[in-house]
Amino acid sequence: MSTGFLWFIALGVWSIIIVYAIKPVYHFLVGRGSPHMVAVYYNRKLAHMFAGGVPILAAPIVFNDPIWILLGGLIGGIALTATHLTNRRLWWMQTEQNMNDATFAFMLGISVYLIWEYSNEPWLAILPSLFMAFGDGVTGIIRNKLFQKRTKSAWGNVGMAILCLPLGYFVGDMAEPGIPLWGFISGLVASIVERYEFGPVDDNIIIVICSSIVLLVGLNFGPL
Repeated sequence: MSTGFLWFIALGVWSIIIVYAIKPVYHFLVGRGSPHMVAVYYNRKLAHMFAGGVPILAAPIVFNDPIWILLGGLIGGIALTATHLTNRRLWWMQTEQNMNDATFAFMLGISVYLIWEYSNEPWLAILPSLFMAFGDGVTGIIRNKLFQKRTKSAWGNVGMAILCLPLGYFVGDMAEPGIPLWGFISGLVASIVERYEFGPVDDNIIIVICSSIVLLVGLNFGPL
């Protein structure tokens, strides 16, 4: 049995544990007077960061092949989609208003796989997903705190930029050759486009696609 498979199982179990471990957070927030949807969106952002973001951070360390990340993203996305389609939603973190949790999982797996295969730069490959998991997670927490509802606000984008710009610079510098300024620009772009959604094309899709394009341009043009 390969080490990659064992880590795949371990990180999958971790993600499942996190999804169910955050259920008490919903009860705590509602008990403190938060509306249902505010508690749901807080929990969704926690799931993004800890069930999605932590395994992605571990991926370049524990995996030699990005196929495991692709499989994890596809399986997670299919499972989350199924809960919506069968009306068996994880009510403490999902809503019937959208399936953004599922697109998060799909984009995570697909983007990491494609960039890793193209560039052979594992850390660079996870960068757009880190923007999506932690950067977008920060925006949701800020906006929920300020407005007590799911909304778009420049304050959330500022918070995302504070995290994503140095993150992009640092991870971009880990490539060979280093492209820290392209990573910085990628983080800036991700922080700006997070505000936009176009029907079923949600911010998870837009963040990953736009920041990935910047990184691919940087990989082809070289350091600034």
